[in-house]
Amino acid sequence: MNREELFALANNWFEQQGWKPFPFQTQTWTAFLQGKNGLLNAPTGSGKTYALWLPIVLNYIKKNPNYKTKHTPGLKAIWITPLRSLSVEIKQAAERVVSDLAPNMTVGIRSGDTTAGERAKQKGKMPDLLVTTPESLQLLLASKGYDKIFGKCEAIVIDEWHELLGTKRGVQTELALSRLKKIAPNMRIWGISATIGNLQQGQEVLLGVDSEAYHNSVLIKAVINKKIKVISIIPDKMETYPWRGHMGLHLIDEVAKIVKASKTTLIFTNVRSACEIWFQRLLEKYPEFAGEMAMHHGSISRETRLWVEDAIRREDLKVVVCTSSLDLGVDFAPVETIIQVGGPKGVARFMQRAGRSGHQPGKESVIYFLATHAIELIEASALKKAVENSVIEDRVPYLNSWDVLVQYLNTLAVSDGFLPDEIFKEVKTTFCYQAMTQENWNWILNFISNGSQSLQAYDEYKKVDIDENGCFKINSRLIAMHHRMQIGTIIGDSVLNVKYMTGGYIGTIEEWFITKLKPGDTFIFAGKRLELFKIRNMQVLVKKADPKKISKIVSWMGGRMALSAQMSELLRQELYRANTDNLSPELKALQPLFARQRKESIVQSADEFLIETFKTREGYHAIFYPFEGRFVHEALASLLAYRISLLVPISFSLAYNDYGFELLSDQEIDMQNVLDNNLFSTEYVHHDLQKSLNATEMARRKFRDIAVIAGLVFTGFPGKMVKTKHLQSGSQLLFEVFRDYEPDNLLFQQAYRETFEHQLEEGRLILALERIKDQEIIWKSCKKPTPFSFPVITDRLREKLSSETLAERIKKMTASYMK
Repeated sequence: MNREELFALANNWFEQQGWKPFPFQTQTWTAFLQGKNGLLNAPTGSGKTYALWLPIVLNYIKKNPNYKTKHTPGLKAIWITPLRSLSVEIKQAAERVVSDLAPNMTVGIRSGDTTAGERAKQKGKMPDLLVTTPESLQLLLASKGYDKIFGKCEAIVIDEWHELLGTKRGVQTELALSRLKKIAPNMRIWGISATIGNLQQGQEVLLGVDSEAYHNSVLIKAVINKKIKVISIIPDKMETYPWRGHMGLHLIDEVAKIVKASKTTLIFTNVRSACEIWFQRLLEKYPEFAGEMAMHHGSISRETRLWVEDAIRREDLKVVVCTSSLDLGVDFAPVETIIQVGGPKGVARFMQRAGRSGHQPGKESVIYFLATHAIELIEASALKKAVENSVIEDRVPYLNSWDVLVQYLNTLAVSDGFLPDEIFKEVKTTFCYQAMTQENWNWILNFISNGSQSLQAYDEYKKVDIDENGCFKINSRLIAMHHRMQIGTIIGDSVLNVKYMTGGYIGTIEEWFITKLKPGDTFIFAGKRLELFKIRNMQVLVKKADPKKISKIVSWMGGRMALSAQMSELLRQELYRANTDNLSPELKALQPLFARQRKESIVQSADEFLIETFKTREGYHAIFYPFEGRFVHEALASLLAYRISLLVPISFSLAYNDYGFELLSDQEIDMQNVLDNNLFSTEYVHHDLQKSLNATEMARRKFRDIAVIAGLVFTGFPGKMVKTKHLQSGSQLLFEVFRDYEPDNLLFQQAYRETFEHQLEEGRLILALERIKDQEIIWKSCKKPTPFSFPVITDRLREKLSSETLAERIKKMTASYMK
């Protein structure tokens, strides 16, 4: 069949569905059939899945003229998805195509949820089209004779590439692709990405630096003007002294009104504990939602999550309170409205969530923004501008992730073994390892075979044997089993299963939270009031609790996100606009707050940097406002506290949020003297950061994850996981050995590099200091706290007080400050 005939098949198929292909879909079909690789950039809900499933099937038809009667077995295409929950949906989309066009083709799923029976069946006979995850792809590379499985594969599609780029799962995918290119020379590589700023770089990371695949590739952008309507929920009465921590629950009646007026609504919260609280409060205040409302987050059992997703599709639910667990991919045509509670901290995440409503080509997405405190309305205003101008974050790719490389080489050694020279050339073509030297490579090879110089005395670190042909291979069955069980780069706090004593699985909870509770304590989880009976074998046994008992809401460590660099920039621009006549509805609503702020201090303009000092019964406060996000502020607060302590002996307690940070002391800082001594200098930043922060402690915690990924510590068997504190002590011991005896150990150095680059965002911090250096520093000595400082102060109090006591304390503080 020629291309015209193939396109006729595709167009007819689209017609039967009542659709018409978009130009970006036909462009992708053309490029794929010409044998090109590529990256497709298209918004959520625009039909990007069919842009690539169709040409894969058409390519099979083209190569097999007797496709209707004769079937050629073997794996033809792999579809990688970052979320297991999306695989069912992707499989259904593929089946819809093949059942009409090539009925003999089969579609299968391979993920952590695939049963042992199904895996055994796949071992004997692979489906034609396989939907899998980055981790499961690595597991296939860890099976003997993997080159025969993949040898005739002609396409690999990496879906939601923007979610993998900038993570170690992305690095894992880069490494897998470097191998597959070699063993399946006819394989076309395609990525699909919705929201990403650095598309060109995203394409380079996907296909490999200066590689043949990259030179024979295209970047296809869908020109679809996706209409997104952003509506801020503005309260009738604006707080003059705003504070963080009340979750926006004072606007619950507004939310209920929106829910009632809409067919299906998703309420997105940023963290799982907020999700639990909103679900609980809505149910208490509006019992009529019972039966029509559900909750969805990553710690709830898979069965419940799948039930919720199906119920949304069937339009059985009116409202779902969720977290980022519903950000991606799942296609919910009935959803009309999205409510975002609190600042989403990034434009891409906000647009992704908005796209969950009107999830069909040509339909308008509607998203309501609910500010949990007044200053978040500035974020709402900034997000509106970002959506209008399509400003989207870059995803910064990792470089030199030695831990992932160690894991990958062990994966190859577990299967058929590898020849170092051959794999070195392949790995060098990836974006992550483009700067790797022969010396680095030799160190890594020595590490997997001899356990690096300081561990050479211990046999357990000598995992890989070298045969007479120079082939690196793992021969120990125990080491191979441990390795297969630990493939992956997602490291979380140790989680325990929550089960009823009578049986029945509810979900997972983090070890650090549950170990604070005693038997008999009650907590709210998955919308249920539960009483802790006991913890046994990594299982939390519970029973239904007395509803009258005061219950804690479960919280998780992965709680706090920080503003992205683009979001910070937009926020500052919006704040500067408060001093002009060009005000958005959100900025107009904030006028009483700005008036009060100007009475005590100023609202800064673009060329000003504000520092406020005042005294309360707690001591002397100095508050700085870079508006750079909490991670940068955490580092900046430590840096400035250290620099000030060099001038005068003084100690501080620190507090920070996304807008600013506070140095609190029992003695007054001579601010003018401090400013005259180059407080914001960009010189010696790295040195001062190392001295000021407990950088060693942070690197030690980072090293735990690196040690797990590199297989230095074993996390345990299913159902018998090693406790976090034991993992921590095991990895700490190694950290100290490397620090004292082998400081040039690549994994040890990586722990520090990742601490500075990823956790403390050192690059962003230096840019912030450069910006401040060019601004006029306005130091205001205030009589009392200002509206801008209030969220920072109350954030610190939150650590010490229960929410009821905090609300009371804030009431009193606000009353006294308003005098």
